[in-house]
Formats: sequence, C-alpha cells, structure tokens
Amino acid sequence: MIEFSARQIPNAITLLRIALVFPTTWLLWETRYVEGLILMSVAGASDALDGWLARYFNWGSRFGAAMDPVADKLLVAGMFIVFTVQGHIEIWLTAIVLGRDVIILTGAATYRLLFERIEFAPTFISKANTAMQIVTVLLLLLALCEFPHVSGLAGALVNPYCFYLLAVLGVSSGLDYVLTWGQRAWRHGRRAP
Repeated sequence: MIEFSARQIPNAITLLRIALVFPTTWLLWETRYVEGLILMSVAGASDALDGWLARYFNWGSRFGAAMDPVADKLLVAGMFIVFTVQGHIEIWLTAIVLGRDVIILTGAATYRLLFERIEFAPTFISKANTAMQIVTVLLLLLALCEFPHVSGLAGALVNPYCFYLLAVLGVSSGLDYVLTWGQRAWRHGRRAP
C-alpha cells in the first residue's frame, strides 16, 4: 500500500500541473482562449505554490527538482505548438524554443550516459529564458482573449518585442549550456584513462 505524507504535496501539485497540459492546449486549439487562460493561471499558481511549499517546509525532493521544470516545459511547448499551427507565432521562433530544449535534453542524456549523473541547476540566463517564454505565451493569450484595453497592449508588446527578445535568450541560453557542458565533458574525457 502506498502511503502519502505531507512531504509529497509539492510532487502531487507538480503532477496536477502536468495533468493540466492536455486540457489547456485543447482549449487553445478550440480557440477557447479565456478558458485556456484560466487553466494556465491555475497551472502558474500551482507552480508558485509547490515551489513555496518545497522551500518553506523543506519538502523538496529529487523527483520534484526534475519534474517541476518538465511540467513547465510541457505546458509552454504545447502552447507554442498550438499557437504556431494557428499562425500566431512564427515557425522560426518555435523552432528556437523547442530546438533549444531538444538539444539540452539530448546533451544531458549523452553526458549522463558517458560520464556521470547531472544535478539540475539552471543558470540565470536559462531562468530568464523560461520566464520570457511564459511571459510571451501569456501576453499572446491575453491578446487573443480580446479583453478591452488589455488585449491591444498585450498584442503590441508580444509581437515583435517579446518574440525577438525570446529568440535572443533562447539562442544565448542554448549556447551557454552547450559550451558549459561541452567543456565539462571534454575535461572529464581527458581525465579518463
């Protein structure tokens, strides 16, 4: 029998956020943007809550450290794909956003396979990139909701300013990871007999 303790609450919240990915992206696909915004807001609040619980009560876990960014990436990737198919985001930007994550995951898996376990420690530029991804899809979603006054301002900010800033952050953070972990792999390989 599986026993549940309070320490597992942040992990349960993270799993809930992963479960929200499909209904959120489905609502966006159906152009039900207001409902999608509500679910995205629930996901965002749950992200803040599970992080706070893990830090405040020292309920952090290796599972949570690994799955929390995965939950964020799944939601953001789903939104980027839907918005690209709908023509709201250019394919080149989505290629940068998703390509960066594929390169990082492939590199991490290769490093783990060849050398050692990787501790999850995002850099400042990586955190800035993730924050910009969320800001971009949130502003785009606000623009698509057609709220008086707010949607026009959100639309003016998201394209082109957020798109170009996100492209720069995506490429920069991707290169940062490739160079940092490439150097570590090279040094590790030189030490090996």
